[in-house]
Amino acid sequence: MTSPHPPGGILDGARHLYAVRVYYEDTDLSGITYHANYLRWFERARSDLLRLLGIDQRAAIEIGEGAYALSEVNLKYLRPAKLDDDVVIETRCTELGAASCRMHQIARRGDDVLCEASLRVGFITFDGRPRRQPAEWRAAFQTFMNKDD
Repeated sequence: MTSPHPPGGILDGARHLYAVRVYYEDTDLSGITYHANYLRWFERARSDLLRLLGIDQRAAIEIGEGAYALSEVNLKYLRPAKLDDDVVIETRCTELGAASCRMHQIARRGDDVLCEASLRVGFITFDGRPRRQPAEWRAAFQTFMNKDD
């Protein structure tokens, strides 16, 4: 018997696209997506982007190297996602530093922008201090960012 694979996104130039569907559990009693679920969807999309870039977060955690942590986020809600909507999360890396990167994420239903996020993710040690990202990870981000050039 063949098992289905978990959902995954795709790289499209300098953007990553990740599809989600709005399920009943994502909504409030009115059938509108609960605001915190956008954060979950954005996180899943970023995690999938890292996997597609060859960044093994789990291995880094297991060997004690560090982990990514969200240090800043600004959300702008524009339209509600509703039960059974198909939503695509677009992620772009807008700035790359030694220990962090800034990203912009958009949740869309077709051509409608539902929510936008501007955020900063830092690579930290397990005691919470900033740490340089591994060089090969920075190189993967740089290559991804330059795909539209």
